[in-house]
Amino acid sequence: MVPVTLLTRSEVSVKVGYLYGLLVVGLVFLALHYFTELTAQQKSIAAGVLIAFVMGAITYNKYQEKQREKMLEVVVKYEQGKTIRCGKRDVNSTNYSLSIGTYTFIGKKNTPHYAEMIDAFTCQ
Repeated sequence: MVPVTLLTRSEVSVKVGYLYGLLVVGLVFLALHYFTELTAQQKSIAAGVLIAFVMGAITYNKYQEKQREKMLEVVVKYEQGKTIRCGKRDVNSTNYSLSIGTYTFIGKKNTPHYAEMIDAFTCQ
């Protein structure tokens, strides 16, 4: 029997997004081919620029996804009660609370870190 790998919702949406991107690129190429009076060289330049733009968007998307995963790993460690290193600070649930909406650690009252805010994206 062949093992089945299930994709998460975000993985499925990324893959569907790439399919939509390819569809749009295909439609643009069709429009360039049939509805313009551009020379072959101009069409090649337009295609190259479009491909470079799409590749840049894909690269940026992958980078953002990795950053998000790294930040979520930090949040999981925090919620497990572990101490996290954020720059020069050690963040733990004793001295900081976590704002889920902004993924920011906020210093608790009656601690030396009161009202201090640390972005979870800067933590390791």
